[in-house]
Amino acid sequence: VHKGMTSSDLLDTAFAVQLKKAGQMILSELDEVLAVTKKQAERYKHTLCIGRSHGIHAEPTTFGLKVIGWYAELLRGKRRFEAALQEVCVGKIAGAVGTYASIPPSVETYVMKALGLQPETVATQIVQRDRHAVFFNAIAQLGASIERAAVEIRHLQRTEVREVEEAFTKGQKGSSAMPHKKNPILSENLTGLARLLRGYAQTAMENVALWHERDISHSSVERVIAPDATTLLHFMLRRFKGLVGGLVVNEEQMMRNLESSRGLVFSGVLLLRVAEKGATREDAYRLVQSQAMNVWEEGGELKDRVLHDKEIRSYLSEKEILAVFDYQRYVRHVQVIFDRALQETAG
Repeated sequence: VHKGMTSSDLLDTAFAVQLKKAGQMILSELDEVLAVTKKQAERYKHTLCIGRSHGIHAEPTTFGLKVIGWYAELLRGKRRFEAALQEVCVGKIAGAVGTYASIPPSVETYVMKALGLQPETVATQIVQRDRHAVFFNAIAQLGASIERAAVEIRHLQRTEVREVEEAFTKGQKGSSAMPHKKNPILSENLTGLARLLRGYAQTAMENVALWHERDISHSSVERVIAPDATTLLHFMLRRFKGLVGGLVVNEEQMMRNLESSRGLVFSGVLLLRVAEKGATREDAYRLVQSQAMNVWEEGGELKDRVLHDKEIRSYLSEKEILAVFDYQRYVRHVQVIFDRALQETAG
């Protein structure tokens, strides 16, 4: 079997077969994750909640929009991973420095076809490691997308927020010392594992530049990162599938949090309405911000303060002001966003 071959002819080709099989398992699990995520997005499509920027209440959104965002991002990750998998499914039987000095290219063509691989375009003693770098970066990217959702869930489970919780089974312990605790341990676990995947991606990048036609500095690295990264991502996908499918969504608490800022979330629309009535944008901003800061500092509802503001009332009638404070404006285009995300799936 070894006659005329160099060791990497066998090892790199076998490595490609292993990565292909692992990649197919990952894609199968990813499809299940996408299905569960889509289902939850549809379920909470119109469930109002507060959107946050910089951790501060911004404008209303829906929980379904958050989840369909996870779905769309994972779908992009799937396509990147599919392309990376195709790129890494490459072998070589080209001899000691890739010149086919002892074995003709026809043998390589025959073997690669039988294994479902492509031959390396220009081999040295090895398959070039830029291919593997792309593959492990695609893995890390999927991990980062899972982490983004996990971090959101962790925040939403905080005691002060309590909009979403991980499933908590009967008899489960949140803390050995504090019986009241329900901790977001699954999300925290996924956050930590995503860090590992990024480390493996960086290491794979370091493997690209080898001496001349090869050295073996990449070999020891790949014995660690290849089984670890593929297995970890597969595990993360399974854990994330269970996490998303079992989420406990507190819709009443979402509404309480949404209303806790006493109408401040409508300040942007109010600003535009005043400007549309003839005020400069700077003046409109000044008028609305003044009352918004009063709400922050002194309490009360923004709507009530605006209704009694003579300057703002010189631009807007009571009916026009009341129309500003309407949550429905924030959900009227939700279906358009969902349709766009799902059309991308069909594409």
